[in-house]
Amino acid sequence: MHFTTPLLLAVSLLTTSAFSSPTPTKPQHGHAHGHARRQISVGASASISISIPSASSTSASTSSGSSSDWTSTPASGSESTSGFGSSTNATGSGDTYIGNVGSPWGSNIIQVSSSSASSYKYVMELTLPSSTSSDWTVVFWNKYGPDGKMDGFYGYSALSFTLSPGDTKYVAFDEDTQGAFGAAEGSSLPTGSSGIYDCTWGEFDFGSTVNDEWSGFDVSAIQAQKNDATVQGLQLCDVLGGTCSSITADAASVDNAYTEAEEDVGGIGGNISAGAVRIKAVVDYSG
Repeated sequence: MHFTTPLLLAVSLLTTSAFSSPTPTKPQHGHAHGHARRQISVGASASISISIPSASSTSASTSSGSSSDWTSTPASGSESTSGFGSSTNATGSGDTYIGNVGSPWGSNIIQVSSSSASSYKYVMELTLPSSTSSDWTVVFWNKYGPDGKMDGFYGYSALSFTLSPGDTKYVAFDEDTQGAFGAAEGSSLPTGSSGIYDCTWGEFDFGSTVNDEWSGFDVSAIQAQKNDATVQGLQLCDVLGGTCSSITADAASVDNAYTEAEEDVGGIGGNISAGAVRIKAVVDYSG
């Protein structure tokens, strides 16, 4: 992703950016873009371009209404893990760090109900404005795919669902999860000839074990711009801390987010110290 120094690339999916280093270990949620391509070009197999959703891509539960208390956080040590699969052991370091991808793969990212969202440690609320004219598809993936390569963004899906205009849904993440999501109008996300999701990305790193459980996030249009694809509007905000990262359609307005011009720039996005996280995502964001 685009986190380069803060979460030790826990989120580094495709590029090389990062949120500023909050600790001596410089945790980074690096770009998912550049790093991934270098990794893929050296050792990925042809199968990478094939979309193989995991069994966990179906939601654990659904929610279509907004919750006024989803920002509440559970007491430390009492966070719910209901619906998650088994955690996988972290391996590697730096750009090749692999955190928890869930067993079965993708079961570290689940949809939860509005009423249960506040019981989880890491939660994202996703809303599609009622002013939007059609349904949008949302797909989440881990930085590392089910084959153990840095190719999770090559058509894989840990979780997918549809947002209709006015919908709000909730997603919970297990400890040490690094990945991203895309959202686009219609029934699927656009992909380029290589199989990579060619859309605006919302990148995240939750509870990075290698970085003392810091978290981070950013919005990136790098992949879409590199392939002359549509840049969708997207905003991510740390509800508890106030930091936001956003891009409007066609990158007309960019705030604390990544465009192709910042591919190698660090410090963009948000850094969050250890503890519960609440991210509010607005799909088809228009400012």
